[in-house]
Amino acid sequence: MTSDHDDVASTQPAPRVLHMIGNAHIDPVWLWQWPEGYQEARATLWSAVQRMDEYDDFVFTCDQVVLLSWIEESDPELFELIRRRVADGRFILAGGWWVEPDCNIPCGESFARQGLLGQRYLQEKFGKLAAVGMNVDPFGHHAMLPQILRKHRLTGYCFLRPGPHEMQLPGSPFAWESPDGSRVTAYRIPHEYCAPGADLAYHTAKAVGQFSPGTTDAMVFYGVGNHGGGPTRANLDNIHKLNDMGTFGRLVLADPGRFFDSLDAAELPVWAGELQHHAAGCYSAHSAIKRWNRRAENALLFAEKWAVVAARVADVAYPAAELTHAWKQVLFNQFHDLLPGTSIEPAYDDARDQLGEATSIARRVGNRALQNVARKIVVPFAAETQPVLVFNAHPWPVRADVEVELSLPTDRSVVRDSDGREVPTQPTQPRATMSDRRRQRLVFPADIPPLGYRLYSIGADTGGNVAPVRATDTTLENDHLQIEVDPATGWLTRLVHKQQGVDLVAGAARPHCLAAEDQTDTWGHFVVSYSGGGEPFRCSSVRLVEQGPVRAVLRIESRYGSSSLVEELILGRDAEHLEIRLTLDWHEQLTLAKLRFPTALTEPVATFEIPYGDIVRPTDGAEQPGQSWVDVTGTLPDGSRAGLTVLNNAKSAYDVRDGDIGITIARSPVYAWHDPRKLDADGIYSYQDQGRQSFSCLLVPHAGDRSAADVVRRAAELNQPPQVMFESFHPGQLGPIGSFAAGTDPSVVVTAIKGGEDDSAAMVVRAYESAGQPCRATIDLPLAGRTIEADFSPHEIKTFLVPADPAAAVQETDLLEWPQTAD
Repeated sequence: MTSDHDDVASTQPAPRVLHMIGNAHIDPVWLWQWPEGYQEARATLWSAVQRMDEYDDFVFTCDQVVLLSWIEESDPELFELIRRRVADGRFILAGGWWVEPDCNIPCGESFARQGLLGQRYLQEKFGKLAAVGMNVDPFGHHAMLPQILRKHRLTGYCFLRPGPHEMQLPGSPFAWESPDGSRVTAYRIPHEYCAPGADLAYHTAKAVGQFSPGTTDAMVFYGVGNHGGGPTRANLDNIHKLNDMGTFGRLVLADPGRFFDSLDAAELPVWAGELQHHAAGCYSAHSAIKRWNRRAENALLFAEKWAVVAARVADVAYPAAELTHAWKQVLFNQFHDLLPGTSIEPAYDDARDQLGEATSIARRVGNRALQNVARKIVVPFAAETQPVLVFNAHPWPVRADVEVELSLPTDRSVVRDSDGREVPTQPTQPRATMSDRRRQRLVFPADIPPLGYRLYSIGADTGGNVAPVRATDTTLENDHLQIEVDPATGWLTRLVHKQQGVDLVAGAARPHCLAAEDQTDTWGHFVVSYSGGGEPFRCSSVRLVEQGPVRAVLRIESRYGSSSLVEELILGRDAEHLEIRLTLDWHEQLTLAKLRFPTALTEPVATFEIPYGDIVRPTDGAEQPGQSWVDVTGTLPDGSRAGLTVLNNAKSAYDVRDGDIGITIARSPVYAWHDPRKLDADGIYSYQDQGRQSFSCLLVPHAGDRSAADVVRRAAELNQPPQVMFESFHPGQLGPIGSFAAGTDPSVVVTAIKGGEDDSAAMVVRAYESAGQPCRATIDLPLAGRTIEADFSPHEIKTFLVPADPAAAVQETDLLEWPQTAD
């Protein structure tokens, strides 16, 4: 029997429960340098454990593993107290990543290493993993993150940006789905992740004001943050007072894991794709750190692959400790206020040194590995020749023009391959400016097998003659491409894909490089697009500077204000792409420079590379983050389908307006300038991107869609080019050409081959499916006498552990290199 009172009670809305998440968002570097962040981490975590002694119900949530590693090395007493509080459930380990990185610009493998090093550290030091990912402050989140998080054993995700005014979501919490179908439970933090040190009523009210109608359970994050501090006594007393008052419902001191555990994931709305945008200026701010980061990532990936090879063929130890230290330096400098370019200028002196250290370690490890492999290769004696080994780090064959500089007893040289056949060779400008004519720089095409090497020799020219690449002062042509440059504008009027017989730029007579006034702050707050207008650079010279049997080079020189741009258009004899080497000498302030690549395409579809994948975005000119390439595919005037892919090795800020591709190559705001602060008319400021920078692009025209252009592999080759090493004559167990690993399916891209974390003699192979199609792929590992065969779902990332013991089976693992667990 039910009473009237029960009937009334059953119709009342469920009481609201606010899960109050005590945290201290610590920027280890931002408006201060990292030593200050280091000390602030120690002070903040001391405060957190002291609050636990004073308030029996207080729970503290900590992310960013680097902070705990700093405590371990500088304050063992505090570290032990944290260990005890972790054990009793009061100090909550969250995030699971080394830092809160920028979540757009690092490569896919960097995201893999954030969790690999972070979660393994937590397991080793505290005996448990983080369950909830936390990237509360980054300025956007790429679409592949749910899969990466799940493979880090993280099932929840907390973030703040983009906010409600920047992106509408179906609710919070919600199920966030990546292109492969992986899901995590995601929560957009209402209002802010940090709070004032005293009264929380205003902070809580603002958070409640962002709740969806009918919300009964939600998280509110509190604690003094950015420069650390954490929850204060006043915060905790105020929470207890607000709870007694009942104004906002019931307030519970909690942690994100408990909140997520209380949800029914099956009932949550689903959001598929990326979480963008916030602070679009961060995709281009501070060109140098973007370049340093890209260089360090690729140097480490190159070094790891060849260190694995050297360990097997030369019986040398895999340098796990060196590589781990270098990766930690890279991961730290991917922090979301550093890699996006928003920190103070001295912070970038530190970043330059730390990323330089990581790159230097990688170069040493890589060189040592190549030297160890080289000593095992037979190099037969040949009088008056110089042996040269060319190494390819990719598990697919690579053909590339390589350059070498050396002193020879003749001023006419020829290169022969490992079979003794002459290959086309031509001189190019040496880097050393010497009166000795015997000092030469040569360029020749090298064909290198998958993850392998090939021996070449340089000797005296025997008089062989190969016709030069066809070129004039304004044209370049080979069997695949025909290019014509307008000397008045300094840009292409023809880009003909000869196989298809179509011109990608016919009639697209729009400016190529523009400068535009940019009064936006360092972050580019409230910016949607940087693609509107600007003043073209003025072309001062177009001329043919190099022509021979290997390649032809047109040099275009342009100016804007006090700045100059030199572009060398390079067409190789057999190339299906146009290479552009750019040197920008930039001296403008509160101005940006944008490269534009006009096309004749209509009905365009724009695809951008993102970490471990790609994504289609609107062609509305919005500034977008990206990795190494962007593609536009559409319809030409004759009705045929074609496209253009633009690749680069240093930039990450793109736009596509209609069929034209843009890359922001320089921005010069004031360092760490945050709107609405106005610049003082008589202030002395330091502006970003001043001076000289160099990088490379490839233009890849293609018929049909981009799959025919193999752009994912081309981008990898641009960022990890073949390495050349001089050798001496000696016997060896390896032949003059060799290969150590090869993948068979072109859509499955092997991104990393490294030593195992638990056993460095084991081999770890990581790959992802890049075409959005299911496939069965084979990865041959003659280095280990193994073959991996696996089914890949569309956009799936897979990791394989290959034990050193040949009798032990190859095992598929998660990104932590542990056996996969059932979801």
